[in-house]
Amino acid sequence: MSTSLITRFINSPAGPKTIHFWAPTMKWGLVLAGLGDLSIPAENLSVKQNMSLAVSGLIWTRYGFVITPKNYMVAAVNFSVFLTGLIQLTRIYRHNPVPEQASVG
Repeated sequence: MSTSLITRFINSPAGPKTIHFWAPTMKWGLVLAGLGDLSIPAENLSVKQNMSLAVSGLIWTRYGFVITPKNYMVAAVNFSVFLTGLIQLTRIYRHNPVPEQASVG
């Protein structure tokens, strides 16, 4: 008995009946927010926030490939989060290439 591609997807271990599908689906909101930040001037962007997005994006991209079952949707959304954070960090660096150093004393 042959099952359709849609039925196999729905019933898969990373399909829409599981959190493995819905968590990365909702995380696309972070990517959309990051793309929306492209219209914000670079001086108003946070280095810490975008650094955390980039680093966590890389960490969770790796996670998408090592968990069982492999979850390519988790990897894709987190790689997109990484790219969004990296683009914003590049914009910040180009705006202010040398961070201001705090005076001692």
